[in-house]
Amino acid sequence: MIKTIKGLSQAKKILKEFKPDVVIGTGGYICGAVIMAASKLKIPTMLHESNAFPGKAVKMLAKKTNVIMVSFETAIGRIPNAKKIVLTGTPTREIKQNITASDKIKEIEKYSLNPAKPTVLVFGGSQGAKKINETIIDLSVKKLNKKYQILLVAGQKQYEEVKKELKEKGLDINKLDGIRVVPYIYEMVETMNMADIMVCRSGATTITEIAKLGKPAIFIPLPNVSHNHQQYNAEVLEEVNAAKIINNDNLKAEDLNKTIEEILDKDILKEMGENAKKIAINDTQERILKEIKLLVS
Repeated sequence: MIKTIKGLSQAKKILKEFKPDVVIGTGGYICGAVIMAASKLKIPTMLHESNAFPGKAVKMLAKKTNVIMVSFETAIGRIPNAKKIVLTGTPTREIKQNITASDKIKEIEKYSLNPAKPTVLVFGGSQGAKKINETIIDLSVKKLNKKYQILLVAGQKQYEEVKKELKEKGLDINKLDGIRVVPYIYEMVETMNMADIMVCRSGATTITEIAKLGKPAIFIPLPNVSHNHQQYNAEVLEEVNAAKIINNDNLKAEDLNKTIEEILDKDILKEMGENAKKIAINDTQERILKEIKLLVS
């Protein structure tokens, strides 16, 4: 709170020097002082809330902000004091939604996987997710993935730990049956495009990319985060039957395998993918730009 109060006067000084036409905050507590300062200086302000459950900063600043942009429709009713709310979606990198069969095969073979088998992409963010990694190790030891293959993105920091745990169980990380483990993927959208099912956390950007790609997902929301927002994000796709949710504490190899096998049915895969696309917003940048132009015109 002391830093925020100090930041308010610092922000005022910077804004007076810079003289912006509009100030945009992205919902974190850091934007609080800047948005408040801009409001006091009568500079038009906007906030973007990427999560389905708005954070404290957005709720506190709602009355002082000209426009609040949200990623999910469910967030609208959770900001009752807003002057104006607009559904824009979350900006993401460019996503190629329709890839050819040959492109898909090429991407799968890049990881020495079998193009004839369904592929499940498992990841826990750039740092990885220990609980998810441990579950895939257990799934590998028990050889449960007979009907599908897995590409596990373990995370830069956790890759060596996964390698060590597998070695202790008498398994070579490079010779797992139907499972490939990599520390990190730089061209993630291309890899997501080739997968049949996603198993991952449910951050706002991940939800947005999965919806745009039209991929079925199994979400394991990150626990102990502010307002449990990853749970609310995951429910956006679950409610339209585009995803399943497994609680982090209850995540077990057998349950994950069962859920994957249930989704693998071709009709279910297609239906869930189409349902995901229904909530996708493909003109996010244009919507945000429109609101900026309205404020500064």
